Amino acid sequence: MQITNQTGDQHEVATEKGTGTKYLLPFILITSLFFLWGMAHNLDSILIPHLKKACELNNRQSTLIDTAVFFAYFIMAIPAGMLIKRFGYKNSIITGLLVFAAGAFLFVPAANTRTYELFLFALFVIGCGLTILETSANPYAAILGPPESSSKRLNLAASFNGLAAMVAPIVGSLFILSGTNHTPEQMAAMPDATKAAYLLEEASSVKLPYIILGTVLVLVAILFYFMHLPSMKAQHAEVEVKPGFFSVLKFRHLSWAVVAQFFYVGAQVCITSFFIRIAQQGAGLDEKTAGYYLGIYGFLFMAGRFIGTFFLKFVKDYVLLSIYCVCSILLCMVAIYGTGIYVIYALGGIGFFMSIMFPTIFSLGIVGLKSNTETGSSWLVMSIVGGAILPYGMGTLIDMKHDDIQSGYIIPLLCFVIILSFGIYGHKVKALK
Repeated sequence: MQITNQTGDQHEVATEKGTGTKYLLPFILITSLFFLWGMAHNLDSILIPHLKKACELNNRQSTLIDTAVFFAYFIMAIPAGMLIKRFGYKNSIITGLLVFAAGAFLFVPAANTRTYELFLFALFVIGCGLTILETSANPYAAILGPPESSSKRLNLAASFNGLAAMVAPIVGSLFILSGTNHTPEQMAAMPDATKAAYLLEEASSVKLPYIILGTVLVLVAILFYFMHLPSMKAQHAEVEVKPGFFSVLKFRHLSWAVVAQFFYVGAQVCITSFFIRIAQQGAGLDEKTAGYYLGIYGFLFMAGRFIGTFFLKFVKDYVLLSIYCVCSILLCMVAIYGTGIYVIYALGGIGFFMSIMFPTIFSLGIVGLKSNTETGSSWLVMSIVGGAILPYGMGTLIDMKHDDIQSGYIIPLLCFVIILSFGIYGHKVKALK
């Protein structure tokens, strides 16, 4: 495979030791994007309980935060792939950053008016920006080097997504969560003016973090504009089969990966979206303490990414994926049936073992796609819509179970069973017929 840079010069992709050093800076820049979209996703875990309180929502309504973000992935994945093909990776990344920033700035009018629908629109815009970024950055990181090390490379970049999983809950707990919770009876007894002022104050706490985030995104977009970033264009000597958008799913391992990714993202979002609520209900923690424990969960998620990247030097990626799925299934059972602080320990363990799943599924899914990599990547990004659908189902189940948060964790348990099937069987590559 060759790389064609923006001046038209061609260079071989690094396939031997030492030849990949020229791509170090592009890889570092791409890795920064993993951290930025990780901040957006992991702040959602703070927003769900916070806006549930500030906008007076039930569990099902609060999960529309996830739906707004992840439905954007489904809508924007195909346009994002087309954008990359037409304008290249660099211009697509800049576009994604600016759209992401626009959504962050929309939090200001949403908070000022305490309008939940406007919050959802802002999150949808953020999701559109994230879709463009992820559709660009995931395949770029995977392709930027030898094919046999794509899982290790993608897991390394995604480790900084894990860093954001630790940082975002801490930032959210410090600047968004107030730690003040009133019972329905206390809220009903408040004078209307006092209640309105309290709710508006709760909603307004989101403004500063999102203004800062939006500003950083604009600055990073400017940095990308002035930096040289080689555009990846695969050139193959052999004749390839080039199926269309839907027929590319004839690559059986890709179609399996799309299903696995759907359930993985759904499981991850379910676990983090209700983490604070289950910490309050199952372990008896207050809101702010639960938020800090979510930061510890993020640390374990990050540690799992780095440790998993190390293990991938010695263990086949699909084997490690399967082992981690089994561990996650067992820990889900503890989260469902356990009591006290052991519930939090179980969730932390799930965070550790979930850590490698997204990048590993992604890299296994695009193996052998060659010139169809962009199309396959679009499908894998579209499958992130699982984060829009499954948490809504989990919230509905919890409301049906009279606010029993722990019972809802049967949803991620079933997701891990499906991912395990991909690790054992579905990842196997078969040629198109």
